[in-house]
Amino acid sequence: MSASHKPRFALAAVSLTVAGVAASVLAASASPASSAVARPALAAYSRPAAPAGLSALTPDHHRANFKKGVGAWPFPKARSALAKSGVSWYYTWAVNHPGIVTARGVSFVPMIWGARNVTARQLKQAKQHGHILLTFNEPDLGAQANMTVNKALRLWPKLMATKMRLGSPAVAFGGATPGLWLDRFMKGAASRHYRVDFITLHWYGGDFTTSDAVSQLQSYIQSVWNRYHKPIWLTEFALWRFNPSVFPTPSGQAAFVTAATAMLRRLPYVWRYAWFALPADGGDGTAGLFRPGAIATAAGRAFERVP
Repeated sequence: MSASHKPRFALAAVSLTVAGVAASVLAASASPASSAVARPALAAYSRPAAPAGLSALTPDHHRANFKKGVGAWPFPKARSALAKSGVSWYYTWAVNHPGIVTARGVSFVPMIWGARNVTARQLKQAKQHGHILLTFNEPDLGAQANMTVNKALRLWPKLMATKMRLGSPAVAFGGATPGLWLDRFMKGAASRHYRVDFITLHWYGGDFTTSDAVSQLQSYIQSVWNRYHKPIWLTEFALWRFNPSVFPTPSGQAAFVTAATAMLRRLPYVWRYAWFALPADGGDGTAGLFRPGAIATAAGRAFERVP
């Protein structure tokens, strides 16, 4: 996402719930998510055994809404919408949040969006907002950060020098697929002894049946955990087919909000999630949570009720 607006209109679909289709989507670059994709044989809402290696949990992780977050950009009464949403954190695809006043009890998490943002000034700004840094937005898409793995690895030491906790670059799809962008980045980071503290993912679902969509999302997250064994931040997700944009009904999107967040709360290795997105500005169909004036949509009302 852009640091100043939402440029996802007519972009590539990023709902890859079956690793086997990742290579074909990469080749297509902008092929839409499809409900015709074979679904994994995973029971909906299944609860995995608690994994080892998550001993770094802090007391904040036990707050009821610790995981709950949202992506946001400025719109009328954004502060009120943040407060009504019940999130504990938000981000703006940038190192700051111009045009948004942070609501009481909500934290802002900065992001270095792309290569051009790796500057001394922006890194200094990021450090002023805490100890966590999100990094490179969809580097595997030409319309987004559009970075080679080698470029990202060359810049990574500058991010490590901030001493902040670093999320991996947030790939659009194929996070668990051998040979795709994230896999090559993580192997390169390991070979160089670079620090990556958690994995950042995006997911958009093209199957509008609630139970199937939740199962597909869980399967994808599970596969990424199985591959890297690092905590996961899901920083964009919704039901949305691309090119052309197609959305579920308002009630269908709301049902997915309720069911998906319940699943995410149960997964111990999912440390945070952020819905896409806080504003409902007409271009995001049924996915946006609040219209100007902090008026909740059907998805927004469902999100408000999420613990």
